[in-house]
Amino acid sequence: MTTADDYATYIASLPRVLAGAAALYRDAEGRVLLVEPNYREGWALPGGTIESDQDESPRTAARRESAEEIGLDLPLGRLLVVDWVLGPGRPPLVAYVYDGGVLDAAQLAAVRLQEEELISWRLVGPAELAAHLPESLALRVQEAYRIAQSGEGTAELENGRRPAAS
Repeated sequence: MTTADDYATYIASLPRVLAGAAALYRDAEGRVLLVEPNYREGWALPGGTIESDQDESPRTAARRESAEEIGLDLPLGRLLVVDWVLGPGRPPLVAYVYDGGVLDAAQLAAVRLQEEELISWRLVGPAELAAHLPESLALRVQEAYRIAQSGEGTAELENGRRPAAS
């Protein structure tokens, strides 16, 4: 067995982690742009799976997914949150949320949904996020929104919440 074979065997034996990236877009009134997928219940931010097998970075994935899902290919701002999300029946998920910025009326009018995956989109006030999003996603988006508005630094989250100091 060669060193390359040993390394490949070692890599194959490592635990797996899923990774996703999304963008937090807002309007001038501070509402958040959410999309409604056709493949599951509830709403989400524009975003999706990071194609790490194709050397895609989280930032590139968030921008690509936004362009595919809502037809807006815009530079993304800073990283707002990174969330470690446990879930039944799947490996852990690392979720990145970037600041998509404030969309003007022309950009909102240019939103075009990816019909293969999405049913609709809407702007939702911060107080309404929990009513539209699954719990850990709602917590993640609420924290990302708070950071975008406050200008604080990036937050590390676990299942949507800041972890206790250890």
